[in-house]
Amino acid sequence: MAKGKLFIVGLGPGEARYLIPEASDALSEAEALYGYQPYLERIPAREGQARHPSDNREELVRAGAALAHAAGGARVAMVSGGDPGVFAMAAAVIEAIEAGPAEWRALDLVIVPGITAMLAVAAKCGAPLGHDFCAISLSDNLKPWEVIEKRLRLAAQAGFAMAFYNPVSKARPHQLDTAFDILRAELPVGVPVIFGRAVGRPDERMRVVPLGHARGHMADMATCIIVGSPETRLVERPGLPALVYTPRRAGDE
Repeated sequence: MAKGKLFIVGLGPGEARYLIPEASDALSEAEALYGYQPYLERIPAREGQARHPSDNREELVRAGAALAHAAGGARVAMVSGGDPGVFAMAAAVIEAIEAGPAEWRALDLVIVPGITAMLAVAAKCGAPLGHDFCAISLSDNLKPWEVIEKRLRLAAQAGFAMAFYNPVSKARPHQLDTAFDILRAELPVGVPVIFGRAVGRPDERMRVVPLGHARGHMADMATCIIVGSPETRLVERPGLPALVYTPRRAGDE
């Protein structure tokens, strides 16, 4: 039996122009694609290439199915939005390998990076991640909300700029406002907050507001949020959007 291969491919934030060449090559080589259905819909159909869409909260089931398929000798691609290693499918696949049969550990596994949402949003408005920063998922599906609150406070106290993934959903509509309240207790109200919705897609929207004016209704699950540090600045430009940047040198700590 031919040895199988599993690619885990980051699609970037949206349009094909954000897809790196290695990802394009992996998608062309694969005999079958697995992934969350909206991500699979971004990939042009190719004759003879099977597709196996699944729901958003079926990561381990999806990973197991792709691994089993590859273990049978096929070339398989698991697709993921953004970068597969940032709150995405690479960790789920490796978790499945750790708990799965020995044959999964023998597979040729290739993780192909992609442009993750926080980098795409940052590039649209300047350099808000120009100094130390962290990324936090605000979803409490896989960790307690109390842990998220603690991380928000400590990150703000440490002076990090922050990128928020999974900021709000219908099941937890009030948590983003709670997160902003926590940050307002630790940070100046003038700190810039960037809302980047669907960056890299036709319905892209960018908005920058001071922390004092940031509200949960300004975001949805297609939004990545960047909260500046106390040192993050706005550079105004005549007739052009302001640039948001965090200086490379930190102040007195």
